[in-house]
Amino acid sequence: MKPNRTIAWVAAATVGLAACSTLDVGQPPSLAPNATWALLPLANYTETPDAGDRVASITESILHQKGGMDLKRYPVKDEKDTFLLGNNAKLQQAAMDWASQNRIQYALTGSVQEWRYKTGVDGEPAVSVTFNLVDMTTGKTVWSATGSRTGWSRSSVGSVGQALIDQLLVPIEQAR
Repeated sequence: MKPNRTIAWVAAATVGLAACSTLDVGQPPSLAPNATWALLPLANYTETPDAGDRVASITESILHQKGGMDLKRYPVKDEKDTFLLGNNAKLQQAAMDWASQNRIQYALTGSVQEWRYKTGVDGEPAVSVTFNLVDMTTGKTVWSATGSRTGWSRSSVGSVGQALIDQLLVPIEQAR
């Protein structure tokens, strides 16, 4: 290939890859050192059963590996039907109350908007996730991030989701 064609091809490929994901991520928050952390349930706004649990599991693993934090997880008591019946607010409030009672300083929560394979010839995976970090001492959200990503037809939803979640959590890892 000639140099001009190579540059044009690389530029086109970069633009094409950039179109596969969208991220809106807040700056790393100023966090108290040695704070207690909890991962609260993630609302599942998808048609995929347990998508919130899947994202929470990946999130917990990434934060343990890269953030090195002792992350407590809200003990869900077989309340799967809570999200399915559209009572997200009820479970979220119960989780926030639990975090307060357990003297958690930072609670990570959020939602899953998409966790599926697109229909069509290629059936590409599509994932969309939102995170909110709440300072439980003030009740204010101190950081948030949202992102969407699609993969190629041979990618799995899990691998696309893991890559997206990893990107979204970088500021939390940097703030610790």
